[in-house]
Amino acid sequence: MVKRVAVIGAGVMGHGIAQAYAGAGIQVNLYDPDEQMLQKAKNMLETSMSLFIQEGVWDEEHKENTWANLRVTTNLSEALNSVELITEAIPEILELKWKLFADIEAIVDEDIIIASNTSTIPLSQLAARVQHPERMVITHFFNPPQIVPLVEIVKHERTTDHAISTVMEVMTRIGKEPILLQKEVPGFIANRLQAALIREAFHLVEEGVADARAIDTAVTAGPGFRWSKIGPMQTVDFGGLDTWMRVMQNLAPVLSKEEKTPGIIRQHVEAGELGVKTGKGLFDYTDEEVLRETHKRDVHFLRLLALQQEQL
Repeated sequence: MVKRVAVIGAGVMGHGIAQAYAGAGIQVNLYDPDEQMLQKAKNMLETSMSLFIQEGVWDEEHKENTWANLRVTTNLSEALNSVELITEAIPEILELKWKLFADIEAIVDEDIIIASNTSTIPLSQLAARVQHPERMVITHFFNPPQIVPLVEIVKHERTTDHAISTVMEVMTRIGKEPILLQKEVPGFIANRLQAALIREAFHLVEEGVADARAIDTAVTAGPGFRWSKIGPMQTVDFGGLDTWMRVMQNLAPVLSKEEKTPGIIRQHVEAGELGVKTGKGLFDYTDEEVLRETHKRDVHFLRLLALQQEQL
């Protein structure tokens, strides 16, 4: 049973993944070469853990135990000392990941599992330059990773059964709902489904059917409201396969088949309007609004998670 892990990269995903491990009683070494990033991560962890207490998910003792399970360091060798699982959560740049994997393999034994949190890079590419590709696996968390249950597990043809069973057990132990992909596919499962919806959403805006706010409401107040409990396959079952056969016969020919990035996205990027990180994207944001909306989002997610757990 894995008792100590290293999380490499203390950014938005890394610090949340570290909390998920530590909150479940696993010892965590959180590494980042940037001391300022580690301090920012500690601040974000404090905010997140306080929210868990506010919403009744944790008590003060659980928070104290979680902090006791966490150790931060700018020294990679220290971070990898005595760990049984390594989670990589650095930027989505293949060359950076290859360099990191080489540094890791120079330090740890060949049986230590390396799990990447990549959301876009195929595992076969990630493993192409490592000495021991059989220990490589993807554990794709979703933001915020300390809250969202889903973790996509991706293997490649040389990944060992031991590596797969180990990460599946760890993900289950920390309260996640892992799903194992039977083969590699770009974007995995959830992001492909999300991308299909986003493509159609921007198509509707570009066609003048509705504005961005209405599109969001159509999802969050409609099918999105149901999707936390019932997925697309069961939606079809409950609606009737005969009904959905007719729906798809009518809709499939008129849905967007665009293969390029939506023009609206390109226009905003070219204008330097990148979303909350710049204060303007499809909507406008002040710093206070970003903090407020993030807080509201996480409170909603925590309450939804608590409700789902009560129903288990």
